Amino acid sequence: MVTERNSRPADMQPDESNEYEHEAVPLRSRRSLLSITTVWLGFPMIITCAMTGSLLVASMGFMNAVWAILLGNLILFVLVSAIGSIGAKTGMNFALLASNVFGKRGYVTASGLLSLLILGWFAVQVGFTGNLLKAAFGYNYFLVSLVAGVLYLAVTLIGIRGLHWIGLISAPLFLAVGIWASIHSIVHSDFHAILTYAGSYKEMPMAFGIALTMVVGLFIDGAIVSPDFNRWARSSRDSTIAAFITFPLAHTFALLTGGIITAALANPSPDPFGLDNIFGYVLKNSWPWLSPLAVIFAFLSFGSVCSHNLYMSSVNWSRIAGIKMRTAATFLALIGITVAAGNIWSYFVPWLNLLGILVPPVGAIFLVHFHFLSTDPFNHSQWRPTAFWAWGLGSLTAYLIDHFMPQMSTSISSFIAAGLAYWVIENIRVRQTVVTE
Repeated sequence: MVTERNSRPADMQPDESNEYEHEAVPLRSRRSLLSITTVWLGFPMIITCAMTGSLLVASMGFMNAVWAILLGNLILFVLVSAIGSIGAKTGMNFALLASNVFGKRGYVTASGLLSLLILGWFAVQVGFTGNLLKAAFGYNYFLVSLVAGVLYLAVTLIGIRGLHWIGLISAPLFLAVGIWASIHSIVHSDFHAILTYAGSYKEMPMAFGIALTMVVGLFIDGAIVSPDFNRWARSSRDSTIAAFITFPLAHTFALLTGGIITAALANPSPDPFGLDNIFGYVLKNSWPWLSPLAVIFAFLSFGSVCSHNLYMSSVNWSRIAGIKMRTAATFLALIGITVAAGNIWSYFVPWLNLLGILVPPVGAIFLVHFHFLSTDPFNHSQWRPTAFWAWGLGSLTAYLIDHFMPQMSTSISSFIAAGLAYWVIENIRVRQTVVTE
C-alpha cells in the first residue's frame, strides 16, 4: 500500500537533510506545532535558568524575584511571537531578513555580531558543564568541557531534527526533576517562609532593573534571531503558540524552580554556580546510585541549550560565509570549546549586562521595520544607515543608563530608545525623499 507521503510528487517531498541556510524554508518542509514547540522547550528548560532563578531570589528576595521573572517573560513572549512570526510568514532565517533591515551588505554587521554573542552562550554553557561536574565529582574541567562540546556539536550537526529530539528528551526530564525538587524543598521547609524570604545578600540587594535585564538577557539574543527556529513553523499561529508555551510558561517554571530551592534552603551564603542549585539539590537529596542519572541530566540540560545556540550561530554564519550550516557549526564549535577552556562561565552576569546593551536595539528595529514600516522581506540597497543610527542611539542609551541609573533595566531602555529612534528617523527620511522627488 502506498502512503500519502510516498504518493506525493518528488518535488513535494520534504528534504530532511536540507537546513535552508540560504533560502526560505518551503511549505513542504515545514514542521508540526509539536516539533516547533519541543525545539523551543529545549531552550529554557535548563539548569542555567534554575541557577539564574536562584541568584535572583538570593539577591532580592523571593517575591521581588517573582515579579521580575513574570515581567521579563512577558517581554520575551512579545519579542519571540512578534519577530518569530516574520520568520514563519516568510520562511526566512534571521540573516536573510536582516538583509532587508540593514542592507544587503549591512546585515553582516547585525547578523555577525549577534551570532558571535550567541556563540559566546555556547562557550558559557560548555564551561558550566565542566565546572558543575568538577564541583560535584572532581572531574577534570577541561576534559569534561571538551567531551561536552563535541557531544553538543554532534546534536547540532543533525540539524533542526536534532534540536527537536534533544528537546523532546531534555524538557520532560527537567520538568520531572524540577517538580520533584520544588515539592521536596517545600515539604521540608515552610511555604510561608519561602514566600517571605528576603534574600541572602541583604547588604547589596539587586535592583529590580538589573534583575529584569538578567531575565530578559538570558534569551534576548535567541528571541531576536527566533526566525532561525520559527521559519520551520507552518503558520504564524503555530509560531505564537510555541512562543507562549516557552515564554512565559516553561521559562518561568525553570527560573522559579531554582528560586524555590534557594528560598527553602535559606543558605546564608549560597553559590548558585557551584552546587547550591537544582543539580546540587538532586545530588544531596537523592540516593547515591542516582549520581549517574544526575550526570546524564546535566549533559542533556546543557547540551540542549548549547546545541540550540550553536545552531543559531551556524545558520547565520553560513549565510555570511556562503557555506553549509554544518561546516560553520564545526568551525564555530572549535572556537567555542577553546573559549570555554578559559573559564568564561565566571563572567556570566557581566555577559548578560553586555547583551542588554548591544542586542535589544536590533530587536526593536526589526519590530518597527516589519510591523510598522515595511512588510517586504526583500531589500535591494547595500546599506541602511538609519538602522545603524537607531542601533547606536539605543546602545548609547543603555550604556548611559547602566552607568548613571543602574537601578533601571538596560534591556528595556535600549529597546525603547532604538525603536523610537528608528521610527522617527525612517519617517523623516521617507518624507525628505518624497519632497525631493
